Amino acid sequence: MAEWHTRLAQPTAGHAVIAAVRPVLQEWLSRSHGALSFRLTQVLTGHGYFGKYLCRIGRDQTSQCRHCGDCPNDTSLHTLAECSAWAEQRRDLVAAVGVAGNLSLPTVVQVMVGSESGWCAVATFCEAVMRAKEVAEREREVASFLPSRTRRTARRRVTDFRPP
Repeated sequence: MAEWHTRLAQPTAGHAVIAAVRPVLQEWLSRSHGALSFRLTQVLTGHGYFGKYLCRIGRDQTSQCRHCGDCPNDTSLHTLAECSAWAEQRRDLVAAVGVAGNLSLPTVVQVMVGSESGWCAVATFCEAVMRAKEVAEREREVASFLPSRTRRTARRRVTDFRPP
């Protein structure tokens, strides 16, 4: 546990996730409920079908939200807390966890750690929204002739598999 605290005190990446998890690290590690899914991890890390991330890695030419069109930077926070395209899913999430007006990453992590029902509500939101974003992205890939938009096979680094 001490090594985790030391590593999290001087992060090299993932600052937003670390800032959200660090205050509840003990609870996060000792919780008896919830598992991280692919889509839940995308929302927590911002590494998913978000315009800002896709633009940064060269998969899209703009970081604008393609679902609401109102946001110049489609991020996980925009998707989670603001995007009008996901208002219905967000209403269900807020009704389940009762955090109206504050869907920041630290709040969401606290909700997840706080109860199994909170974890399930966040996971359900992430699964539904990220699945829809993935389908929309695949449709754009098929319709595009740009080389940067074609699907690539996943590549993993050896360091991805080493424990901290």
